Amino acid sequence: MEYRRLGTSGLKVSNIGLGGNNFGVRVDEQGTQRVIEQALALGINFIDTANVYSSGRSEEFIGKALKGKRHQALIATKFGREMGTEPNNGGGSRQHIMDQIEKSLSRLQTDYIDLFQLHIHDPTTPIEETLRALDDLIRQGKVRYIGCSGVTAWQACEAIWTSKALRLNAFVSVQPHYSLLWRDAEQELIPFCCAYGLGVITYFPLEGGFLTGKYRPGEPPAQGTRFAGSTSYHKRLLTEENFAILAGLHRFAEMRSKSVGELALAWLLANPTVSTVIPGATKTEQVVANARASDWRLLPEELEQIGEIIQGGTTGSKSN
Repeated sequence: MEYRRLGTSGLKVSNIGLGGNNFGVRVDEQGTQRVIEQALALGINFIDTANVYSSGRSEEFIGKALKGKRHQALIATKFGREMGTEPNNGGGSRQHIMDQIEKSLSRLQTDYIDLFQLHIHDPTTPIEETLRALDDLIRQGKVRYIGCSGVTAWQACEAIWTSKALRLNAFVSVQPHYSLLWRDAEQELIPFCCAYGLGVITYFPLEGGFLTGKYRPGEPPAQGTRFAGSTSYHKRLLTEENFAILAGLHRFAEMRSKSVGELALAWLLANPTVSTVIPGATKTEQVVANARASDWRLLPEELEQIGEIIQGGTTGSKSN
């Protein structure tokens, strides 16, 4: 397993992480325990979750799974999305942050969070208020580092310059949706992160399993998979064009005795601004498969070939 610095911070994270959005929804408590134990055994030390995932059960299951093993893991969780119907149950206000940190600490059975992240931009709260509250949490020892998710480049830039101007602890990372088939982040956000030293944590790196080849053209998604049921997300992905791209990627990977899932992760890791990728997993076998991508170094000519395969992409994909 390779370990990378999270941006310009001193924190070293496994380049293959573990997304926790399945825990409490598609994976029960025992399954979560098995998945996390497998991840730790393979050297995966970065586990990402959020207070809103399965209404807190993801954090609860992770906390129980890490009992006695807390020192082996770096826990990243988030705040900001609505946790109820009351007026202060979401956003980036000091009120919400101070309330949610205590609840997350309790569910995770820990006294500190390694990376506490604003889950989504809050247009109703001044970023100064959010950053001052987070700075206080770092000074109190309840949070080690802070980051953000679901933001544009200008929003991340505003946060960084506000921190600089006020001499506050700043975001060290950003979480964008970024994959072989969704490359919007390359336009502005990733260049910004590169210039300002923020680490990129990519979510949906396997596009809900599409980039592992688990779905077949002309066949409905199997029950129990992320795409079971009609959603705009899976309709966007399950297109003839994307299946053609997937077939090309599969041939590329097969010629190198690799899986297309390994290729999807290795391609992201070829970008030095990416600190870690956080694919989810419902089974230990998936954790093992994801971890295999950690050491695959794609050559420049291979990256060029991959670019040719995905040229055109999907509606949401763009390239430089």
